[in-house]
Amino acid sequence: MNIPADHPSPPTAEQRPHSYERHGVTIEDPWHWLRDPKYPAVDDADVLDYLKAENAYFEHWADEQRPLLDELFAEMKGRIKEDDSSVPLRDGDWEYWWAFKPGAQYRTWYRRPATSTPFVPSEVEGRPPRAEGVSTSLDTSGEGETLFDESAEAEGKDYFRLGALEVSPDGKLLATLVDDNGSERFQLRIRDLATGKDIETVTDVGIGSPVWTSDSAGIVFLEVNDNWRSYRARYHRLGQPADEAVTLYEETEELGFSVGIGRSQDRSLIFISTGDNATSEVRFVSAADPSQPLTLISPRQANREYHVDAAHGKLWIHTNDDHVNFRIAEADLGTPGEWRTVVPGSDRTYLTGIAAYRDHLAISSRVDGLDQLRLRTYADEEKAIAFGEATYSAGFHGNPEFAPASYRLGYSSMVTPMTTYDYHPETGELEVRKVQEIPSGYDASQYATERLMITARDGARVPVSVVYRKGFEKDGAGRLFLYAYGAYGLAIPPVFNSNRISLLDRGWACAIAHIRGGDDLGHQWFLDGKLHKRTNTFNDFVDVARGLVAEKFTAPGKIAINGGSAGGELMGAVVNSDPELWGAVVADVPFVDVLNTMLDDTLPLTPGEWPEWGNPITDKDAFDYIRSYSPYDNVKRQAYPPMLITGGLTDPRVTYWEPAKWGAKLRAHKTDDNLLLVKINMGAGHGGKSGRWEKLHEVAETYAFIMTQVGDE
Repeated sequence: MNIPADHPSPPTAEQRPHSYERHGVTIEDPWHWLRDPKYPAVDDADVLDYLKAENAYFEHWADEQRPLLDELFAEMKGRIKEDDSSVPLRDGDWEYWWAFKPGAQYRTWYRRPATSTPFVPSEVEGRPPRAEGVSTSLDTSGEGETLFDESAEAEGKDYFRLGALEVSPDGKLLATLVDDNGSERFQLRIRDLATGKDIETVTDVGIGSPVWTSDSAGIVFLEVNDNWRSYRARYHRLGQPADEAVTLYEETEELGFSVGIGRSQDRSLIFISTGDNATSEVRFVSAADPSQPLTLISPRQANREYHVDAAHGKLWIHTNDDHVNFRIAEADLGTPGEWRTVVPGSDRTYLTGIAAYRDHLAISSRVDGLDQLRLRTYADEEKAIAFGEATYSAGFHGNPEFAPASYRLGYSSMVTPMTTYDYHPETGELEVRKVQEIPSGYDASQYATERLMITARDGARVPVSVVYRKGFEKDGAGRLFLYAYGAYGLAIPPVFNSNRISLLDRGWACAIAHIRGGDDLGHQWFLDGKLHKRTNTFNDFVDVARGLVAEKFTAPGKIAINGGSAGGELMGAVVNSDPELWGAVVADVPFVDVLNTMLDDTLPLTPGEWPEWGNPITDKDAFDYIRSYSPYDNVKRQAYPPMLITGGLTDPRVTYWEPAKWGAKLRAHKTDDNLLLVKINMGAGHGGKSGRWEKLHEVAETYAFIMTQVGDE
């Protein structure tokens, strides 16, 4: 769609000579100056002036579309229950839950003394419910004690994110991690729940979730360094000076490894892990006294991952050491490196995770791309939890106790709103605890979902999840919204999204392409989209789009596409390779300056990313391959579709200059007069704005952009 005649001229970023040589190749980068050399501080006047000019250009478009933006926002807000709350979750003597107060942007967290409520089977147990006519046993009528009011804490702040909230074992103290600028450096504070006052600040550069010691007198936590890598785990005893915290483990051997912490399900051990996207190593220490020496389970081996839980005096290990789709093993605490297979690896069943409870191993897996949940007793008896729809997403959700009477599950599909269950293993019945409520109304029977398998150019069969309102005609004239991610082994589940209804009710079909790079069809599916196979991800996406055209869902030029972060890299690659297919493109915090970023080991994530993308510093083949697809490096003189590009000034994952430089280069090279918008959130990071209503405004911008750029004709 052309730019309106009365629209102002877009900003132009000056080109300033800058070049460097690697592996005998000279790289010209005249927009390099958009990276403030003082980063993470950004105070260069020229840089800020350009970003502000881009934002002003975006705001002019937004003002022109204000009626549509307001309409979309009102629709989406009307589908969200203003006083929504979670199902209370028992942990020891207390039940915990969160709730939104009407109109609030953020949650308030509560607890109340636990009571035992008998389970009474109902007619809907054992099968996924539809959205209408299902009663639940959700009860938050007793407001209980306020633990933490996010809205009050966020008062006066442009950005607020609660990263973690952990109550001490004795129930008297609360540990919180808060980020108030989007930098993902969190302040760890300890609150006395009797007074509601914070009594200690442990660190200003925390991340992850802290772990309390068994006696509630100490806490283990993670810290990030100047390059935003979680590099060490520390142990703080309450009442001691924060700077005297003991370092339990610091990663010094591998530049790209990040440190993590966790607690065994039986609460006896604290785990300290280190690793990157392909290799891991785990140590443990008693939760009663973390000052004791750590025990290494098994030394790191390149391209071997393992994850650990503990129960009944044993370690339970989920590892890909002898099968690409992982196996489950056990080991004795005294000989933690001697692993005995409990569940062998399988070509068809992809084991995605385990948790060790008193009575069961809770096993998550995926078969043919669909989630499977099983409970396995320690006598090797298994019970599968059955779900009735042809395509869906399901998982174990929040079961903190070691010996739960039932297991909390979450379930959804493209047409079924999120449903919370309690599964009762003794009877095999599913108790519906909550179904996501759509206050403005939703009738699932008016929508249909399909799962297609589309053949890619190399013969791979790529799953695609599609949803549309019944009556959608497959005549090639329809408009299609296509989303994908395709990296880090992250599957995109086919779940319900109430915002999507605004597109479906306007005649759009919406699809998710489960492309290689994710692990939707197993770990090999992930491996086949990384490193020297990265372009499979881009080809899969293009071939899915062409396949949906062949299936008459849509036509070239009527497809709007969206992806963020590594999915934004995908957007950049496919607009370079096949621009004629797309009617509009929304790239959120896009990782598009791949070559420059992977060549810079001072950036926060670069060394840890080399197992995913390759190391172009030392490997000329990796340099050449990344250079062949890096979206920023492959912008060319050609027509591009309408594009909306977003970024965040404080984003530590995809730095602000990647979308800014890409937008500037596109403006200088594109031969069309299609709309190109660049929006940089000046007070937010990788996840965009905080607060549930602010996030809806950003979704409305995405939808308004594609609706105005992809017409019916």
